[in-house]
Amino acid sequence: MSWKHTVDEVCRRALDVTASSIGLVLLGPLFVLLGLVIKLGSPGPVFFRGERVGKDGKHFRVYKFRTMVANAARKGPSITAAGDPRVTRVGHFLRRKKLDELPQLINVLIGDMSLVGPRPEDPRYVAIYTPEQRKALCVRPGITSLASINYRHEEKLLQGDGWEQIYREEILPAKLQIELDYLEHRSVWRDIYVVTQTLLSLM
Repeated sequence: MSWKHTVDEVCRRALDVTASSIGLVLLGPLFVLLGLVIKLGSPGPVFFRGERVGKDGKHFRVYKFRTMVANAARKGPSITAAGDPRVTRVGHFLRRKKLDELPQLINVLIGDMSLVGPRPEDPRYVAIYTPEQRKALCVRPGITSLASINYRHEEKLLQGDGWEQIYREEILPAKLQIELDYLEHRSVWRDIYVVTQTLLSLM
């Protein structure tokens, strides 16, 4: 590992800890408000904790605001297709505004994730990665990435009975290629650019 790579990783982790700490403090009131809205909207927990694959193939639990009915994982697939009846009314709003992703700041703070990096995937789909695609697991997964910006309306692409085949054979490989291209030119400054583009895409 080169000294430049080491410095880059130290700077990125410092940025992650600082930004996630400040974000959690500033967004505390919003978390409380959204938690109340979620509880009033449907019975069940405020947070969803889904299993994902992180750096070096390590499994962890990702935090999100719950956007589906309670025990949704037992009632359908891990990927959400267009028109999924498990999504609650409040959940539709949270997903559209990407507010359901905010609790992942907790994952960033504790070191499971980074602000920017390849999006964490469900173990079931990581199992079909090619050796080349598994290179995306060499860094911490991120809350946002260029792939997640390009596919921010992914659910609309997953329609009809063959939606999972579309995800496996078309969307997932395309997203992973974007993630691998990002890793080739990864830097703290590029991460700041991705965060900026993410915020602009939500306006």
